[in-house]
Amino acid sequence: MTNPAAAEPAVRTAVVTGASSGIGEATARRLAAEGYRVVAAARRRDRLDRLAAEVPGVRPVTLDVTDQASVDALAASLERCDVLVNNAGGAFGGETVAEGRVDDWQRMYDVNVLGTLRVTRALLPKLIESGDGVLVMLTSTAGFVSYEGGGGYCAAKHAQTAMTETLRLELCGDPVRVVEIAPGMVMTEEFSVTRFRGDAERAAQVYEGVPDPLTADDIADVIAFAVTRPSHVNIDRLVIRPRAQAAQHKVHRVAPAT
Repeated sequence: MTNPAAAEPAVRTAVVTGASSGIGEATARRLAAEGYRVVAAARRRDRLDRLAAEVPGVRPVTLDVTDQASVDALAASLERCDVLVNNAGGAFGGETVAEGRVDDWQRMYDVNVLGTLRVTRALLPKLIESGDGVLVMLTSTAGFVSYEGGGGYCAAKHAQTAMTETLRLELCGDPVRVVEIAPGMVMTEEFSVTRFRGDAERAAQVYEGVPDPLTADDIADVIAFAVTRPSHVNIDRLVIRPRAQAAQHKVHRVAPAT
């Protein structure tokens, strides 16, 4: 007699890095709602614990993508990995190249590029073993078009985009889809504040007068769409901007009401 339980499909597991806030947290919530067992990974365990308490199906894991031992521990804790969302990243500083701080550039490269490399290397065997893996890279429109004051961040995101394109070539023939999600202007609670070293007023100026910038939920919605396509469908790249943003240098702003 066939055991009915044995015939049930395994619950797919999604790993989301940088899941303690912003796009990462929104993505963890959305993928859990889609029925995934979500491993929410980030440095701030207190935030992850709150997320797990609120959302069934979320397991918190402390992760520092700049620490190889931390990444190895994450990989060792997983029985399987069907989806990896490489979301951990960030921008630090807004100086010109001439005034750029080497430690800011190093930090951006360590998190956005080398952090993504560490996690991808560690979990790629599990993605392949799943028979239908999806590797999502959260890049940015800064990975295609540079802008003043963004030299270090643009350099890191250009590198991440190059890594994504290379992976798609190298994994051709393997059961893994490689998806790039490139957001434009997204207003989250921390991104710009972190970039400008806690200067909330300067961070607010980025979005001043912009009607309806994107939210973290908007990007999570797109990620969920991409990973839930049929296994033969690969969403190579999705560029998502608010309607008000035609390009990096062209943003519609409205004057405040008087």
